[in-house]
Order: sequence, then structure tokens, then C-alpha cells
Amino acid sequence: MDCRIGCGACCIAPSITTPIPGMPNGKPAGERCVQLKDDNLCRLFGQPSRPKVCLQFRPCADVCGDSSEQAIWRITELEAATSL
Repeated sequence: MDCRIGCGACCIAPSITTPIPGMPNGKPAGERCVQLKDDNLCRLFGQPSRPKVCLQFRPCADVCGDSSEQAIWRITELEAATSL
């Protein structure tokens, strides 16, 4: 599966505990990454400064669903289930 252009769910819903340029302490779940542009595209895509966790994310139907809204919901649920 390819990313849906402009989705941005993986840059909003999950927490990221590693440093991100502009967010040295990572980001909490539900907060937009500072590198996510208004069109929901990543400023760091293809850049060496892109965090490893972002490089390793692979979209799939189980996580991303059929829409950006489903992706936000599913990633939020996964975040909650793994934060216990």
C-alpha cells in the first residue's frame, strides 16, 4: 500500500519518543508534528534528518484503513493499546 497523499495520520496520531527537528523531545500522541505542512506532507520526507521511526513506518490497510479519518482513529487506538 502507498501512503495517501495528504493523509498525515502517522504524523499526528502516534507519539514519537525520539527527537524530531524542531521537537527535541519528540511529540505526544494527537499532536501534529512541526514538520507536517498545512497540506499534510512532511518537510523531512527524503531528508537524512527524518527520524528513524518515520523511515520505518510502512502503510498498510490494517493501520491506515480506507481514509485519513480511519487512519487517525486506528493509529490512535493502537497508541492507546500500546501505552498501557
